[in-house]
Amino acid sequence: MIATRSRHSSLTLLAGVIVAQVLLLAVQIKRERQVRLIRVWAVELISPLQRLGSWTVQGAEHSWGGYIGLRSAQKENDAMHSEMDRLKVRNAELEGRALEADRLSALLNFRGAHSETPMMAAQVIGGSPDSGSLVVNIDRGSRDGIRRDMGVITPDGVVGKILAVYPDISQVLLLGDKESGVGALLADTRTQGPVKGTGEPLLSLDYISSDEKVTVGEGVLTSGQDRIFPKDLPVGKVVDFSSDPKSPFMKIRVKPAAHLDRLEEVLILETRQDMNLKKSPDADTTPVGSPAAPKSAVGPAPAKKPANIN
Repeated sequence: MIATRSRHSSLTLLAGVIVAQVLLLAVQIKRERQVRLIRVWAVELISPLQRLGSWTVQGAEHSWGGYIGLRSAQKENDAMHSEMDRLKVRNAELEGRALEADRLSALLNFRGAHSETPMMAAQVIGGSPDSGSLVVNIDRGSRDGIRRDMGVITPDGVVGKILAVYPDISQVLLLGDKESGVGALLADTRTQGPVKGTGEPLLSLDYISSDEKVTVGEGVLTSGQDRIFPKDLPVGKVVDFSSDPKSPFMKIRVKPAAHLDRLEEVLILETRQDMNLKKSPDADTTPVGSPAAPKSAVGPAPAKKPANIN
């Protein structure tokens, strides 16, 4: 055992002497450009560690830069989404104003084309809370000279009649209400019959004999017999009809000429005198009540609200 330890000690001492000799030689030996061999070895030994450190630092910097860039890109993305939302809202506002300008222009054109007929513009400000009643409120009342049973129209056609009047507002019973109706006639044959509301989008033209000739798309006009509306105002168009063998009358459904589901401005007829239906002076002279008549012309936007048009 002692001999083995002595042998190991001798080998260790020998190895140490050899290493020392090599180091001394490395210190003394010079390579190209007078660089000592020991320095070359030291550089070669340290270089992998330096490369590893440099790669680690660069990776950390790249990761941190990517994180910062990602945060910045996320902020820019959020800002762009916010700006897009703002522009969408602004675009919707501008579209609404453009549509309002078109409606008011058509209203003014119609009013100007029929200046001989006293009528008053009003704005729809609300609807009835009763879901079973088709009633809207307008911003004109008894202080403006509004009376019960005055006719209410738009440039497109009949809307309804004044149901109740208060000092500053009035209620309009729309043509589609089950309690509403208007004296009417077929534009082609001039056959008369009442148009009644059904509580649904389509109206009903009653008491037209099964022997009468009716065509889909035929215009339905006011007859003037109800003592509310003047004659030949547009009420709607026939969309379908059918005959019942058990009844002498046809069942005729009519689509309203006025858009009763999206009223915003209306005209109140202050008199029941007949209107010479025509378009604005610079437009086609085809009567509005004619089945071949085009829609009302749209001119430049007015400078004031309809509520101020007297």
